[in-house]
Amino acid sequence: MPPRPNRRYDAGGPNPEPEGIKKTVPEEQVRHVANLARLGLPDEEVEKMSEQLGAILDSIEEIRELDLEDVPPTASLLDPTNVLRPDEPQGELSQQEALAPAPETVDGFFAVPKVD
Repeated sequence: MPPRPNRRYDAGGPNPEPEGIKKTVPEEQVRHVANLARLGLPDEEVEKMSEQLGAILDSIEEIRELDLEDVPPTASLLDPTNVLRPDEPQGELSQQEALAPAPETVDGFFAVPKVD
C-alpha cells in the first residue's frame, strides 16, 4: 500500500511544515467541534485542546505512514480464551434453602426496603 499523502488539518492541502515541528489544530476548528459536541470550553482549554488534538493527529499520521502490507488484520494481540467454566445443570434449591441466607423474609419471599 503506498503511503498516504500528508495533509494539513485545516484545509486538506499539502503539509508545508518541516518534519519534527508539532502541529496544532486551529483554535477556530476546536471551537467549532466543541460547539457541535455542545461543550463549553474556556479560552485556555481551547488552546490546550488545540495542542492535544494536534498531537493526536500527528500520532495518527505516523501510524498511517507505517508499511503494513505484510501484517495480517488482527482484532487483538492475545488469543481469545474463555476464563469461565462451562455451564452445567445443577440441582435446584428448595424455597427454604434459597431464602436461608436472606437477612429478612416475609411470607416466603425476600424482604427488601421500599424504594421511593
